[in-house]
Amino acid sequence: MTSVAATRFGRPLHEGGTIGVMAPSGPYFNASDIDRPLRWWRDKGYTIKLTDSVWLKDDYVAGPPEKRAEDLNSLFADPEVDVIQVLWGGTGAIEILPFLDYDLIANDPKALMGFSDITNLHIALRQETGLATFHGPGFGSMGIPERTAFTWDSAVAAFSTGGAGDVPRDPDDPYVRTITGGRVTAPIVGGNLFTFVHLIGTPWDPVFDGAILFFEEVNELPYIVEVQLHQLAHAGKLDQIRGVVVGELFECDWRGSRPDSPRTRSIEDVLERCLRPLEVPVLYKLPLGHGKHLASIPLGVQATLDADAQTLTIGQPGVAPGS
Repeated sequence: MTSVAATRFGRPLHEGGTIGVMAPSGPYFNASDIDRPLRWWRDKGYTIKLTDSVWLKDDYVAGPPEKRAEDLNSLFADPEVDVIQVLWGGTGAIEILPFLDYDLIANDPKALMGFSDITNLHIALRQETGLATFHGPGFGSMGIPERTAFTWDSAVAAFSTGGAGDVPRDPDDPYVRTITGGRVTAPIVGGNLFTFVHLIGTPWDPVFDGAILFFEEVNELPYIVEVQLHQLAHAGKLDQIRGVVVGELFECDWRGSRPDSPRTRSIEDVLERCLRPLEVPVLYKLPLGHGKHLASIPLGVQATLDADAQTLTIGQPGVAPGS
């Protein structure tokens, strides 16, 4: 079984600090995808350092995997870079895992933020280096009209102070649901369900033992989510987890616009069927996913899930305090 390295933390982002940006997954589409967030950060007094991969395109990935990995390694090695925010997800981050310099990263830890396909990095970096990373928006989300200050402010606060405290509810829909009650304190790990399922059997086979498992998903039909949860169970990945936080399952339920979706089990039926038998606390529908509002949280740190009180509290900041 893959082991997990001791936890390491990067330094916080101070006012006027430098954010390094690279593209581990999908490429940019329009120049404004880079220009808009560049202006957003600069207008707030920060410096942005863009790597070459941000401007590369190879169909649905941002250039060769060796180059993308080289750019990420260079940002960790660069003493001028305080934190790293990837461009965005998509697909392709799994390709760069063999080319990352994990010793370099362990010796110069830095906070890294992204989500969705970036789950590949969250899992690999935690297990290879112990690095606490942030599940939060990519660089391309900063300042775009599809997001709001809820998302942007949460990202800046996470980089600056570490993201500890209660995870807020969606300001438009504060409803959350307890699927199984209980309270537990443990490290929180995970990310995008589709992504970490595909790491099973690789050198970065996910390790969730003793942890609170967090997952979110986008545009997957209920039966596909169910199959993925069964795969996790059959692979033994759920045997020793302490709790489950299900973020947004954005556009994963049945809807008339999806004629390929059989109107049988709902997504909540799937969660009940697959997660209740685990007999651990399970909380559903905090704003952690692909919807309009995205709260940034550190992964690999201690958290308390109180499914009875319907709260998730991050008990440990994702950056080194006082550095």
